[in-house]
Amino acid sequence: MPLDPTKHADWEIAAAAEEKMKTVYQLAEEMGLEKEELLPHGHYVAKVDYKKVLERLKDKPDGKYIDVTAITPTPLGEGKSTSTMGLAQGLGKRGKRVIATIRQPSGGPTMNVKGSAAGGGLSQCIPLTPFSLGLTGDINAVMNAHNLAMVALTSRLQHEFNSSDAFLEKRGLKRLNIDPRNVEMKWIMDFCAQALRNITIGLGTKRDGFMMSSGFAIAVSSEVMAILAVAKDLKDMRERMGRIVVAYDKQGNPITTEDLEVAGAMTAWMIDAINPNLLQTIEGQPVFVHAGPFANIAIGQSSIIADRIALKMSEYTITESGFAADIGFEKFWNIKCRMSGLKPHCAVLVATVRALKCHGGAPLPLPGQPLDPAYNTEQLEWVEKGCENLVHHIKTIKKAGINPVVCINSFHTDTDNEIKLVRRIVEEAGARVAVSTHWQHGGEGALEFADAVIDACNEPNDFKYLYELDTPLRQRIELIAKEVYGADGVEYSPEALAKAKRMEADPKFKDMGTCMVKTHLSLSDNPLIKGVPKGWNLFVRDILTYGGAGFVVPVAGTISLMPGTSASPAFRRIDVDTETGKVKGLF
Repeated sequence: MPLDPTKHADWEIAAAAEEKMKTVYQLAEEMGLEKEELLPHGHYVAKVDYKKVLERLKDKPDGKYIDVTAITPTPLGEGKSTSTMGLAQGLGKRGKRVIATIRQPSGGPTMNVKGSAAGGGLSQCIPLTPFSLGLTGDINAVMNAHNLAMVALTSRLQHEFNSSDAFLEKRGLKRLNIDPRNVEMKWIMDFCAQALRNITIGLGTKRDGFMMSSGFAIAVSSEVMAILAVAKDLKDMRERMGRIVVAYDKQGNPITTEDLEVAGAMTAWMIDAINPNLLQTIEGQPVFVHAGPFANIAIGQSSIIADRIALKMSEYTITESGFAADIGFEKFWNIKCRMSGLKPHCAVLVATVRALKCHGGAPLPLPGQPLDPAYNTEQLEWVEKGCENLVHHIKTIKKAGINPVVCINSFHTDTDNEIKLVRRIVEEAGARVAVSTHWQHGGEGALEFADAVIDACNEPNDFKYLYELDTPLRQRIELIAKEVYGADGVEYSPEALAKAKRMEADPKFKDMGTCMVKTHLSLSDNPLIKGVPKGWNLFVRDILTYGGAGFVVPVAGTISLMPGTSASPAFRRIDVDTETGKVKGLF
């Protein structure tokens, strides 16, 4: 019997399940992978050779494509990964061939507050420890590739500053005239390290480099990670890698990784990382783990490559978009699907009674602090008020031409009256609704959920994008702000406005996606405002260029690309059993 999630921590449940999990060889055989397509990393984790699989199955029709998103979460998360695992297990119980595709967790939240994003209770991705602690090294490869570009930039600055044209020419270098005050990139690391947001480098003598202001962002916000998410193959990755804008010259022209002659070496770091990682649910359904999280500061999607393999190998592919529908689903809808050419058959909108209470006026839950008692008692007024946020996200998904399935991710503290209230409001909004207890009961608790998704996948939809690529940049931003966030309009800092006008006048930006950076904790750009804010304008303070990924990146509000570590981080509770070598305390 599996452990009871009301009495045991997630890591304890995962450890018990891992004693009976399938080997990657069993998984591969059940999936239909051939021997040479499986690249084992031990007995329970493997990579899959994407090129061989896609070539072999190129004529096979795709299965059904499902995206999992959510309402605006509390700071504790909303259960998308748990629901993705639960749905995979529920479809498995119904005898369906299913593969989930999720993102690799960042070490930042794993060691901070949010946890590893493996799911929870009896709906998790296992084995938990490798999943949470680096897996097969993809994020390390991203860090090395990204930071190599910064090494190339800073060393070039040093040598150009200290050397004559003749010296550079003798070494086959052309002076790039890099402007050290106009550098687009920062260094990256995979922890939440607020002390490194703003730094000065090059202190010392001229042998110690060029002195300049710099800083760090978190690894998964790197454009290299975005490229991993959207690249179609290695050739496409190499071409995109060369288009990364690292800095600008003194005339304002972009300096790319190709200009620095580092793009090839960066791609070399990514040769293994381009292959998706194969793990499993607690109940043995295959899970591809590939690319990174954080749809608030990145694209926040599992990779196109992983989705394409899964669609060829399963009847149902369940992918997950980061955070709520205003950012994760919006990027899936208008960026990922456009770049992949794939169209979803169904979208799942996850909601919890806990989050609805928060949006309805309950005290804000704080990470590391006990929940207010209101979250464990019946509070129908708060739930009803909070459903305004849920209905807003239903309307957003419907604008994509999809009628969503609302999954009430139910916990043992929810009351029957609260569940009935949410169900009635969702049905009045014209969406399907299913109550699922997968956290507590695994696949058996997700049967209603699975049935609703099967029905939705058999219903035709009219999938369409919010904007066409010939829509000017500021008009796109306004459409997203008004139609998805519910803003009255958009305001710009002088710097952002100047960049927007310049991009609109430059034809090379016409076909690029618009990847918004915005807080995930509110529909607005203020994380403290819950529910459905009224009477506000989105403030765009900067616009970044991700030339390789193919994004223009408007940055709204005060969000940082380097999160901070809290006063009570998760690493305080993580340790190793020195007798068995097993990690305990992950969640």
